[in-house]
Amino acid sequence: MTMTDVFGREACDLGEFRALVEVEGERPPHARHVRQRVPVYDAASLAGLVGDRTSRRVIRDELAGVLGTGAGIFVLAGAFEHAVVDRATAVFEAMIAQQHEEGRAVGDHYAKPGANDRVWNAIEKLALRDPDVFVDYYANDMVALAAESWLGPGYQISSQINVVNPGGEAQQPHRDFHLGFMTDDEAADFPAHAHRLSPMLTLQGAVAHCDMPVESGPTMYLPYSQRYELGYLAWRRPDFVAYFDEHRTQLPVHKGDVVVFNPALFHAAGSNVTSDVKRMANLLQISSPMGRAMETMDRITMSRTVYPVLRQRRRGMSERAVANVVVAAADGYAFPTNLDNDPPLDGLTPPSHAAIMTDALERDLEPAEFDGLVAALVERRRSA
Repeated sequence: MTMTDVFGREACDLGEFRALVEVEGERPPHARHVRQRVPVYDAASLAGLVGDRTSRRVIRDELAGVLGTGAGIFVLAGAFEHAVVDRATAVFEAMIAQQHEEGRAVGDHYAKPGANDRVWNAIEKLALRDPDVFVDYYANDMVALAAESWLGPGYQISSQINVVNPGGEAQQPHRDFHLGFMTDDEAADFPAHAHRLSPMLTLQGAVAHCDMPVESGPTMYLPYSQRYELGYLAWRRPDFVAYFDEHRTQLPVHKGDVVVFNPALFHAAGSNVTSDVKRMANLLQISSPMGRAMETMDRITMSRTVYPVLRQRRRGMSERAVANVVVAAADGYAFPTNLDNDPPLDGLTPPSHAAIMTDALERDLEPAEFDGLVAALVERRRSA
């Protein structure tokens, strides 16, 4: 069945999911080997194969096939030199120490706030704090090769440092961008083709900043699960969670390795049962350059100007009509934001601009009060 036949949570079928997931792991032509159905590439060997445009395209096409219809995940073994990783680790550890000194609550998407250490917007902070390290780190051609394979040129990188400390508990399996940050009801409102498109706009990766034996809880994955088109409506279902727990893969990785995966792949960070391994990874969310509007709009000023009129007139309008105006005037997506100042403490995302406007209308706030809320949002989103 495809999503064009029936689209909705009622159509989620574990049997169909299993038929897509329970396949033999294929070895792509240039992979060193396949481990637990995950292709593992030797970064040094790949570097010798992508010297010209034609050969680079061949490798890119292979990696895109793995991400799309293949396992949905691959490992680039030895992608980073240890010295480069260690220098960046030292900078990130200094950032974490500063956060502890300041007593900041940084939140988390899928773990209890405070259980792990997070550095939001680590890419910008690294660039500003130590540009020499930044240059060495992001000159890495394996990251570029992976990003180009899925998104083409002009991609945009964001990153967060995640340290799962000893005793850190496993996450629930989930999908990510963009529908993965929504509730089931919110995701169900998007048409079938949006569920297919969403994973194509983002690539996820994790750079290992230390050796990660299985005991330290490296991320668990379910190869081939990105192929299930209803996955954004299924990943919270108990039967799918139970299936993930029974069949997931968990590969040990080494410092300098990069794990690259489709955001629609079912995945979850594992439990760190060690007493001494602080499992640090640089989590990469790499975005398509095409997911942007054509024109620059000042939606903050738009919403402030429209709000008093909409507040006055909403009594004579339908709820849907009011919502339509809010969508036209305010930003309906919670990102991008400054997650240090605007963390997801009460859900998967902080409240969006449109959500704040809707709440203000429902509470019948005075325009001056709404202006204050919007001004606070602007300040929270301001880059460090």
